Amino acid sequence: MQYLFEYSDTLNSPYEAFLYDTSWMDFPIRPHWHYFMEIVYMKEGTGLIETDGKSYIVEAGDLILFHPESVHAIYTATNYPLKYEVMKFDVNKLYTENSYAPKLRIILGSASKSINAPVFFPEKEIRDIPVAEMFEECRRELAERNYGYDIIVHNKICYLLVNLIRLWREKGFDTDVAATHSQEIDSIHAITAYIDAHAGDPIRVEDLADMCNMSYSYFAKNFKQYYGRSCKEYIEFIRICKAEDLLLFTDFDLSYISQETGFSDSSHLIKIFRKWKGVTPKQFKMQHAKKAE
Repeated sequence: MQYLFEYSDTLNSPYEAFLYDTSWMDFPIRPHWHYFMEIVYMKEGTGLIETDGKSYIVEAGDLILFHPESVHAIYTATNYPLKYEVMKFDVNKLYTENSYAPKLRIILGSASKSINAPVFFPEKEIRDIPVAEMFEECRRELAERNYGYDIIVHNKICYLLVNLIRLWREKGFDTDVAATHSQEIDSIHAITAYIDAHAGDPIRVEDLADMCNMSYSYFAKNFKQYYGRSCKEYIEFIRICKAEDLLLFTDFDLSYISQETGFSDSSHLIKIFRKWKGVTPKQFKMQHAKKAE
């Protein structure tokens, strides 16, 4: 079974920028997660993008971001190919020492759990930001790697993020309150990789709490505060993402898929899948098969 985790060498490559064209590059983008932030700007086509259990229709001119550790996937909503810009970067490398504003990584960490900080930005909200030009310049700088390229890329990313944060503030996101909350919960932060790797095995929240040297109640409280859902819900979500991947990219039957993804049987899988996706596994597979024709 495929792990959802995608490795990235953020130490040596803290920034990535590229243009993705599904007419000749591998597609769809299967469910996965990583420790860096990713921003996608749609140039052509209409994408169906899923992130952390929610679905978005992303059209040309729209932008969507994926917070670190958020499980996401990209499909097409039509029979036509997509072309979109991609930016990936390590939020821990975004320094703002000389600014009165709090560190961006702290603001972004808090935003990932706020209903007032949506990850989807329709074209009408960002039309005054030169998004297309910024992506193109970052791609060029990273390709040429001329003197000071990393400074230019860093500044472009910070400029874009600050503008997006301003839009969040207009929606009610309080950056001052966000800055007071520490996000440094290293042991809980690392437990998601364990859940990904062992999703097919029986997982008890009590055992995860023991691994973090925490009481059950303290672990459960902090996990929900950090990830915005209970640990049990997170385990369910990861298993559903893995089941989704097997449904779309293999011909395994439901009995095998349920066994591989940690469900007691196919009936249990169908019940939980419908809870998260609103359709049965069979209906989900048929819907995506039609779009691929």
